Amino acid sequence: MVDLIVKSKIKAAVPELSVSGDVPNELNKKVQEILDKASLRAKLNGRRTLQARDL
Repeated sequence: MVDLIVKSKIKAAVPELSVSGDVPNELNKKVQEILDKASLRAKLNGRRTLQARDL
């Protein structure tokens, strides 16, 4: 699995909280699921380009 999430960016998004070490990995899994579903939608629509509407 490709790392799509940067822990320092999560910390910047929620500066009032500490970020547990497992948060980036779980967030990465969620993003990958979204991308997998979106890429399937694009393919089913006969496209080779992922578009925002696929998300």
